[in-house]
Amino acid sequence: MDRRVRVRFAPSPTGPLHMGGVRTALYNYLFAKKMGGDFILRIEDTDSQRFVPGAEKYITEALNWCGMKFDEGVNEGGPCAPYRQSERKEIYLQYALQLVASGHAYYAFDSAEELDKIRADYEAQGKTFAYNYLVRESLQTSLNLDSETVQERIRNNHNWVIRFKMPVDRIVKMHDLIRGDVEVNTSTLDDKVLYKSTDSLPTYHLANIVDDHLMEISHVIRGEEWLPSLPLHYLLYEALGWQDSQPKFAHLPLLLKPTGKGKLSKRDGDKMGFPVFPLEWHSPDGETAHGYREDGYFAEAFVNMLALLGWNPGDDREILSMEELIEAFSLEHCGKSGSRFDPEKARWFNAQYLKTKDNSELADLYQPILENYGVKADKTMVEKVCGLIKERATFVSDFWSLSDYFFVAPESFEDKAVNKFWKGENPNRLQQLRDVIATIEDFRAEVLEHTIHSWIEQNQYPMGQIMNTFRLAIVGRSMGPSMMEIAELIGRDQTIQRINSALDKLGNPA
Repeated sequence: MDRRVRVRFAPSPTGPLHMGGVRTALYNYLFAKKMGGDFILRIEDTDSQRFVPGAEKYITEALNWCGMKFDEGVNEGGPCAPYRQSERKEIYLQYALQLVASGHAYYAFDSAEELDKIRADYEAQGKTFAYNYLVRESLQTSLNLDSETVQERIRNNHNWVIRFKMPVDRIVKMHDLIRGDVEVNTSTLDDKVLYKSTDSLPTYHLANIVDDHLMEISHVIRGEEWLPSLPLHYLLYEALGWQDSQPKFAHLPLLLKPTGKGKLSKRDGDKMGFPVFPLEWHSPDGETAHGYREDGYFAEAFVNMLALLGWNPGDDREILSMEELIEAFSLEHCGKSGSRFDPEKARWFNAQYLKTKDNSELADLYQPILENYGVKADKTMVEKVCGLIKERATFVSDFWSLSDYFFVAPESFEDKAVNKFWKGENPNRLQQLRDVIATIEDFRAEVLEHTIHSWIEQNQYPMGQIMNTFRLAIVGRSMGPSMMEIAELIGRDQTIQRINSALDKLGNPA
């Protein structure tokens, strides 16, 4: 019988969730849903020194905004609760002690000051110190001290740690679902700390292995920065006797800077003016960082963009809903090399989603902006305006600059347009057009178009000159959708009033 797919996203609450972390969560979510499995949120808060207040709440809010719903987790609960590692601390020591008893780990009593001195001595000799098989039996460890001394130090010294005893000169053969087979010689690895008596908490290495086993995780999908830890994790599963239930591993490629060189960081966003976090972040010390949500991105656009940074659906599709992403997702289509982030492409994704949004939804988003400009407008009209301008916008925040003339008559006129169209017979012909407009009872766009175009053709006037002069008077510049649509929305009286205002302010050209 096939094992049920269970994956976890296990962030540390040490600050805001980077978009690379969101992508890791997303790939876990897509994989779980594609396979009919479970998606779990586990908070790995064993690093008490780096804990940041508010970070956990930020993580859950960000993932909820992205539309990722957990089957089990810190808020949802579940059969493997608790899902916050600081609430599971009593679990880990027994496994650390089990590893010591079986000879796979040992106590180390070196103080930080002693280790710093050893490192300095090595550096003075042009060497690099590693806590490994070459030194562990000559340092302050249970491998070098008699049992009575060890027990005394455990009782009286609260600064001991338990380290994994890395085997000597052994080839660890591993398999990664994205990168294939990997081999590492254990003699190149050091003896990692598994448990710290100072805070009675495990390190990441022990805690994540124990929790993944107890939570029956089937696949560990995480960033490639954890690839160097894979040999240790393989060996821990073996040392604990859990090889048969060991999860399969997949290490995702890095998100790279827009230049393609190096990992994407907050500094890149600050420098180039784009967010690297899903939501705006306010740190306890007052630091702030931009978020995609607050910068006007739709969650669906952000998720779609992020999904394609390191994975492809196997065809040329770029716009995929969450349901389509789930249907298409597979780890086989994840790349091995880093994926370059393109801020302009992110903007493009948002523009594509904006175009498909219902006008009523857009009107609701636009209303607060209008109110900020002192405009009170009927929602039906705002919906029609949104329908006319959304093809040209990237964000809802662009709407005012694209449509202010629907709500407020122009106070000034674009110099370039004035020089190009307010000349010759155009002002006089605009007066004639005003008189034609005054006779039109049915002010729908199609009626306006038929009547005005017929009048222009009958008089053999240049269509472009007349319509652009008309646009200048109504809009104030050379932009916008169909003039007939604009005139219908602002109404006959306002249309005539704006023509008169333009004639008054611009006068007759010399």
